[in-house]
Amino acid sequence: MPGKFEMMNMDMKLGTTLKIKGKIANDAEGFAINLGQGADKLNLHFNPRFCESTIVCNSRDGDSWGKEQRENHICFSPGSEVKFIVTFESDGFKVKLPDGHLLTFPNRLGHSHLSYLSVQGGFSVCSFKLQ
Repeated sequence: MPGKFEMMNMDMKLGTTLKIKGKIANDAEGFAINLGQGADKLNLHFNPRFCESTIVCNSRDGDSWGKEQRENHICFSPGSEVKFIVTFESDGFKVKLPDGHLLTFPNRLGHSHLSYLSVQGGFSVCSFKLQ
């Protein structure tokens, strides 16, 4: 089982794009890419779930999760190498999936600077770049 990739003092401002490449484990049931200001302050929780054939996006403020936003556009599968491009804008996040499909999620917590990135579950990060 791939471990957890975590970064605490990232400098992601509005208008910044995060490109993250990795390999999805052959036996992955899903994984999560989290962006925010800490493990319990998540502006974006991006969570593909293969067992449900859906991508769940959400936000977390302390102990409370927001309302799930689900999108049934899984264009990748366990065992594949993928690249996700996340653009952080004032009104929210744009996540470009490997096939070019664009998924949007609002910036519910309203932060203009994100310092936390984590990837957990069946996804091994090969490279990531902020620009």
